[in-house]
Amino acid sequence: MRALLIGNQNDLDPGFVGERFRMHGFAFSECFREHPGEWPSLEGHDLVLLLGSEWSVYWPEVADNVAAEAALIRDAHARGVPLFGICFGNQSMAHALGGTVERAREPEIGWYDVVSDVPEVVAEGPWLQWHYDVVTVPPGATELARSSVGPQAWQLGRSFCTQFHPEADESILLRWTAGVGVDELDRIGISADALMVETRANTPTSREHAERLVDWFLER
Repeated sequence: MRALLIGNQNDLDPGFVGERFRMHGFAFSECFREHPGEWPSLEGHDLVLLLGSEWSVYWPEVADNVAAEAALIRDAHARGVPLFGICFGNQSMAHALGGTVERAREPEIGWYDVVSDVPEVVAEGPWLQWHYDVVTVPPGATELARSSVGPQAWQLGRSFCTQFHPEADESILLRWTAGVGVDELDRIGISADALMVETRANTPTSREHAERLVDWFLER
């Protein structure tokens, strides 16, 4: 089985989620958001996995890239090809399928619990968050989890999204908290070292939760 993996070229790492999909027999065709003209056809692919990004869907400088991703999402959704969106992938899917995306009233960065209607599927946490935007879910979608900021998980047919990062493992966080990530965290008063301590404490649990999420998604 093959899956399209959509992400930015400097951060195409599906972490725990990708690991679990591979355990179920999936291989990934890697697709950079920066180069949609180079993406392979949806034909022959059984799944689309959309990762997070530093982008926002409403940035004018990435409008063409966002439009290409939205077209792929609508095509896959119409064909019944399962889509799994994470963070920016969630926002891109909401945008493509009739929801909205806007700047959140406050960022969510760090390890958070969520309120889940189906905790046996979408665990209440801890989940890694790193985002500044919030969605409204598309018409007909079922919101499955939320925080005080906005929706955290939803599904529409065979399409499913999370605002949090179930894929986040220690190596991903080491990369995100380095370089420009340090300045970003400093601006909002978060210590990169403290975040890594939390990450090492929480990832054993979040890994189990991510595996459960992928298993449920594929069982549907």
